[in-house]
Formats: sequence, C-alpha cells, structure tokens
Amino acid sequence: MQAKATVYRGDKKFSVETKDVLPPKAGEVQIDVSYCGICGTDLHIYLGHMDQRVGFERTIGHEMSGTIAALGDGVMDFSVGQNVVVRPLDHCGDCPACDAGHEHICHNLTFIGIDNEGAFQEKWNVPAHTIHVLPNNLDLSHAALIEPLAVACHDVKRGNVAPGDDVLVIGGGPIGMLVALVARHAGGNVTISEINENRLAYAQSLGFETMNPKSDDVAALVHVRTGGKGADVVFEVSGTQPGVDLMTEAAATRGRIVMVAIHATKPQIDLFKFFWRELDMLGARVYHKQDFDTAMELLEQGVVDCDSFITDIKPLDEIQSAFEALTSNPNAMKTMIKITGAIK
Repeated sequence: MQAKATVYRGDKKFSVETKDVLPPKAGEVQIDVSYCGICGTDLHIYLGHMDQRVGFERTIGHEMSGTIAALGDGVMDFSVGQNVVVRPLDHCGDCPACDAGHEHICHNLTFIGIDNEGAFQEKWNVPAHTIHVLPNNLDLSHAALIEPLAVACHDVKRGNVAPGDDVLVIGGGPIGMLVALVARHAGGNVTISEINENRLAYAQSLGFETMNPKSDDVAALVHVRTGGKGADVVFEVSGTQPGVDLMTEAAATRGRIVMVAIHATKPQIDLFKFFWRELDMLGARVYHKQDFDTAMELLEQGVVDCDSFITDIKPLDEIQSAFEALTSNPNAMKTMIKITGAIK
C-alpha cells in the first residue's frame, strides 16, 4: 500500500510524495489522518529555525484528527473506525520527571511530529498510549483544534485563573486567543494585547477587551482599568521582547506570569519587578493527558467558535502555498490541511 506524505526539505520547501505504508508495530495504532492544523512550531520549522533538530526528510504536523485504520499487536483498548486525536508526546518512563508524574516534560521527551514522523500524511502510525477517542458528535475538522486547545487549558491551569481575576493575554495569535477563551471560561476578566488589526477585530467580535501596543500604553491602561492594581494573571504569548517587558509592567502585586511563547533568543526579564512586587513566574509547556480531556469537553460546550476560528482549509497538495501565506500575510487564525478525502 502507498499513501501521500508531506516531506520537509529545508529552505522553506515541502514536497508531497507517495510513500510505502508500513503496518503498525506492536503497541501502535495506524490512523487515516483527516485534518491537521498548521502550528506555530510548524512555522518555526518551515522558516529553518529547527533544521538541526528536524533535518530535511521529515513529515511534520501534530494538530490533527482522524480515524483508526489498523491496530498493531497487543492493542486492546481501541477499534478500527473510531475517530481519534493524538496527544503527540512519547515519554521514557524512567527519568526524574517521569518518576514524579510529569511525563509531559520528560527529560527524554519525544515530540511526535517534530522529533519523528508527524501527521501531514494520509497514514500515520503512533503509540497507542497517545490516542484519545473522540465523542461521536464532534466534527473532525473541529477536533483538530483539540491539541492547541489543550495547550491553552494547561496554560490557564498553570496560571490558576479564578473567577474575578483580571487577566492580560499578550499576543492574540491562535494560542493566545485560545488562552483568552479558556481564561474567560474560568471566570477571568480578559484583555488581549495584540498589534495585528485583523486579530484585534476578531478578538473584539468574540467580546474581548483589546489593546494595541502600537498606539496604547498597555501597562498604564491595565492599571487604570483595574483601579491601580494591575493584572492578576499575565500570559506572555507573543514571543517578543516588548511582550516580556510588558508582562512585568502590567502585573499586579503578587501577580502570576505564565510564560507560554517559545522565544527564538533569550529575552531580558526585569527581575527587579519580581523582587519589588513579589511576582510569580510559571513555565507552561505542552499538556497533561487530562488537558486533552478538558479540551474535548470545552469544544463540546461550544467555548470555541470553531467555524470562525478555522480561517481556511487547504488540501494536502497545497501545503506549500498554505505555509507561504501564513508567513507572508499572518492574518489567519488557524489554517487546516485536509489530508484525506475531498474538502467539504
């Protein structure tokens, strides 16, 4: 059997190739991939920022949904035909982090779709322990949002957002917008800081207060709107030095700052503010298994307007132009690649 797969070749190039399909090994599940979203990490790969890690023969992608096509030996808990998503983390089970119950930040973690083959292909073999079965009523295109939504669920949990908290989200891209939605669902009073006018308009259409640091003194406005207190929880999702500068300026005394974004270079952080205001800074990396379950529940509850969040859907053969569009004109909230079957 053969199937199509996207291969990263370096220099901002993908090729869509036909490859032999291997049967699933013992303990693996084979999936017919339906949809796969383009993630910010995928864009880093496309731009060449991760060539040393990824190489030039890899199929990437991890924000996916699909249907079980085959089961490897020893897989007992799943059935062919079930709709599923993959939690793309493979841990070693034998390091201090795993021993402490923190498998998601395993010292030897394999991120499936970055460190090995990913979901921008028609047939995908993954470890069975990564599988989450979807509710029958969940559209597969919507289900491909579960992985990034699980990131947001983990971030908000790390920030311990409580009803009535004033929350500032710095960066209104896909993850920032999902963080804002989950934080609001948790009871936070959420403001989004973003420079992209289209994303600001989308945030406003969802009912969020917004600020544009190009024209607004965001920290000053946050303090004014909170009676001089500042934001109880700040999420840094911009991945920029100005975002890092803002996070300490806008935080309340004993405020909680959650570092979400991956920064290309080490940012400079105002540690004096941490001393002066007794701030807490929390790292937030990927997700627990329970965060995927929470994300599925939130999608079922309609916390995310999936139809408006998914900006466009492209066929697998157009993956190159989809990446080019996202880097040349980054106004899309979420671009999905339709892997198998015709676009609806």
